[in-house]
Amino acid sequence: MRSSWDFRLLVGVGLIVVGGLLMLQTIGILDVGGLLWAALFAAAGIAFLFALFQDRSRWWAVIPGLTLLGLAVAIASGDLFPRFAAVAGGAIFLGSLALAFCVIFLLRPDFWWAIIPAGTLATLAVVTGVADRLAGVDSGGILFLGLAATFLILYLLPEGRGRQRWAIFPAAVLGLMGLGTGLLSGSAARLVWPAVLILLGLYFILRAGIGRRPA
Repeated sequence: MRSSWDFRLLVGVGLIVVGGLLMLQTIGILDVGGLLWAALFAAAGIAFLFALFQDRSRWWAVIPGLTLLGLAVAIASGDLFPRFAAVAGGAIFLGSLALAFCVIFLLRPDFWWAIIPAGTLATLAVVTGVADRLAGVDSGGILFLGLAATFLILYLLPEGRGRQRWAIFPAAVLGLMGLGTGLLSGSAARLVWPAVLILLGLYFILRAGIGRRPA
């Protein structure tokens, strides 16, 4: 009980400090530098993670904790390494969010849903930080393939650890869309996509025929 009260007190003091600094900066009394904001966000993130360390049932604390730390790194890199921040700042922030949901799944394996935002945010981090800077790489293809991998992980989870059999269907559809967007274009796509549709049609017809066989 006491540790919970201490945590609320720490959050309250932190919010008052950040709000006061924002007010002073808004009215022009104090010019708060980026590194100070980074330090404040980092301290707040560490406070949330410390609350999680005290009580593992506070799994939710990892989301603001790692998000604030990611924001602190992005802000600090913007002041210290502006060229790096211009390339990877957004990816760092999105990656910290993805990592938070990964940690939630590690803490609570029954929370299989955490894999979906983790994979989606990780994919967006890759698209933001890498795709537009690699010649010949289509960001749409990376997005679809990353989402397909996310649902494939859900399908491949062990039994009793949140395996979702339905996830194979969005994984297959998104994987085909990723391949079509990223690898198959122009005249090749006009030939491959009809072939893919024909093969899928034959698969469902065969499955229907097998299901109707007498036992």
